[in-house]
Amino acid sequence: MEYVAIIERASDASYSAYVPDFPGCVACGDSADEARQLIAEAVGLHIESLREHGEAVPPPSMTATLIHAV
Repeated sequence: MEYVAIIERASDASYSAYVPDFPGCVACGDSADEARQLIAEAVGLHIESLREHGEAVPPPSMTATLIHAV
């Protein structure tokens, strides 16, 4: 399964990431790549926890499109 992760510049020296399909599942890093890696790990751990507790793993519901402004 593939989930949409939003990565935002939080400051000049950090980035934050979240996954809309998993409220509260967030990560922060010193670079966009680090935030991307950490949110991927966080999603994996979140899914593992849901399964261990017998809870349903939500299917991906978000899509993303890049819009090029003119």
